Amino acid sequence: MEKRRIQEVIVVEGKHDTEKLKKYFDCDTIETNGTHLGRKVMDQIAAAQKSRGVIILTDPDSPGNRIRCAISQAVPGCKHAFVSKKNAHTTKKVGVEHAGKDTLVEAIENCACFVEGQMETITVADMTQLGLTGDNSQKAREYIGSYFHIGMGNAKTMRRRLNGMQITAESVREALNKWKQE
Repeated sequence: MEKRRIQEVIVVEGKHDTEKLKKYFDCDTIETNGTHLGRKVMDQIAAAQKSRGVIILTDPDSPGNRIRCAISQAVPGCKHAFVSKKNAHTTKKVGVEHAGKDTLVEAIENCACFVEGQMETITVADMTQLGLTGDNSQKAREYIGSYFHIGMGNAKTMRRRLNGMQITAESVREALNKWKQE
C-alpha cells in the first residue's frame, strides 16, 4: 500500500503520535514532547514553516490546545488539523495516537488556516443568537467544530476560529439547521 506524501511538517505532541501518522502517511514530524515548548523546538517549527509549511495536529484536550495556541502565536500561518475526542480515545486516554486511519486522513485533508485580524464575520451577539454560547451550547459548538473542521473549543475559541476562517453567521446558521434536521 502506497502512503500519501504530506508536504508540510506535522507538529505532534509525542513519539506515539509520530508512529501512528507514519503508519498511514509518508510524512515528517516535529514532536513537542509536552506543553513546555523550548526555544529549540520553536526554532525547528519556524524553520519548517518557512521551508515547507506546518500542520499542527495536537491532542483534543487542554494541553493540546495550549500547545496549538503557543505555536500559532509564535509561528503565524500554520495550518491546523483537528481530531475530535470521540474519534481519538481509549477508555482512559485521549490523543492523536488513538485515532484511526479515516479520522487522521480526514483531519489532514481538512486543514484550516486561521488568519488573525481579518474582518469580523461572527460577533459576540451572533454567537449568542446562534446558541454557541451560554447554557447548553457545548453540543452545538462540538457540531460546528466538526462540521467546519476547526476543532472544539469554548465560545471565545470557537468565535476566534470562525472569524479566522471568515465563516459567516449565515453559514453557521445553515450548518446548525442541518444538524437540527438530522
